[in-house]
Amino acid sequence: MYSLKKFWCLCAAILLMTTGCGKMDSADVVKEFTDTVNNSKSYVLKGTMEIYSDEDTFTYSVEANYLKDNFYKVLLVNQTNNHEQVILRNADGVYVITPSLNKSFKFQSEWPDNSSQSYLLKAIITDLNNDAEVSMEEVDSKYVIKSKVNYPNNADLIYQKVTLDKDMNLNKVEVYNASDALKVKVNVGNVDLKAGLSEDDFKLEDFVKETNDDTNQNNSSNNSNTNSNSKDKNQSSNQIEECEEGDTTCKVEENKCDSESDENCKNNGEAKCEGSNCKSTTTGKLEDIIYPLYIPSNTYLSGKDKVNTDNGERVILTFGGDKSFVLVEEAAMASNEFEIIPVYGDPLMLNDTVAALSENSLYWTSNNVSYYLAGNDLTRDEILNIAKNMNQATSVVNGNVSNEK
Repeated sequence: MYSLKKFWCLCAAILLMTTGCGKMDSADVVKEFTDTVNNSKSYVLKGTMEIYSDEDTFTYSVEANYLKDNFYKVLLVNQTNNHEQVILRNADGVYVITPSLNKSFKFQSEWPDNSSQSYLLKAIITDLNNDAEVSMEEVDSKYVIKSKVNYPNNADLIYQKVTLDKDMNLNKVEVYNASDALKVKVNVGNVDLKAGLSEDDFKLEDFVKETNDDTNQNNSSNNSNTNSNSKDKNQSSNQIEECEEGDTTCKVEENKCDSESDENCKNNGEAKCEGSNCKSTTTGKLEDIIYPLYIPSNTYLSGKDKVNTDNGERVILTFGGDKSFVLVEEAAMASNEFEIIPVYGDPLMLNDTVAALSENSLYWTSNNVSYYLAGNDLTRDEILNIAKNMNQATSVVNGNVSNEK
């Protein structure tokens, strides 16, 4: 009797081992991945991100840094034009920094906790745990988990597929729309879950470029660094400033252009002097007026004005009708001093750049042009559709802009 009982116990144990162990369901995988992420005090994720918009693909290199609790630094570099932006969250707030322009937006925002983020581990596990209908399949010895996503500023994004290997390493995140079209893909190259980061790695000051007005007070080494920084901040103007202490005039000479017909490197320059301190100001010329290829129905171009500012030209396009709005365009210029612009809204990925979105307005920089779009009659979806459909080609016919995509 005892031997028979022992035999059945042994059979039950073998059955549990063959059926219960080694075979994980979606709940098991989500829990193990969640525990892996939550056990990390800091991490660095590196990879690439592709954003698909109609027939265009925008590719970024991504480096996401995280430190408990709620310290983030995301470096995004557009691989087409090498345009770099940084999303930073520290104890002081949320910032979107554009180092080449020496400026930043500071947000009153709960980012990234208020939205899905395909390159942040905490946001990914939040989506996985919030979906009661999460599903999973095994493909090529990897777990592919499907869950809903939460993008309040982009209703087109509906669900994601998260690919993990058997060791709970994140390989890939894909985000789809309701038509099952791939819209965002993050390929993860490496994740260091023991990065050893500290709060010092999340300082805004690391991205501030200081300008020294009196270059003669610097030694030759500092002069070299100052010239390098000045060149970085004024790439579009190609200006070199030469001043002598005590002079009340400044000499500004242009760098040589690759071609005499290359108008892009022949921006105008002005110089202003105050006593012995001389400050060079560059003017940016907006080469073309850029029009949206989409506007809401019963809306039309009602005004076009070009004005001169201290930094160059500014174009103001006014649209009237049922969904009136204003679109401002000007050449993107680097600030001599680091500039922080307060925004009540959220950072937003917008095709080839990170934009600043507020309730009824959007600011972004693309291809060396800064845009500001505002309209109290526009919904957020309409604002984003207009911004995503900006194009170099003029679409104005008899004073009206086409509302066809």
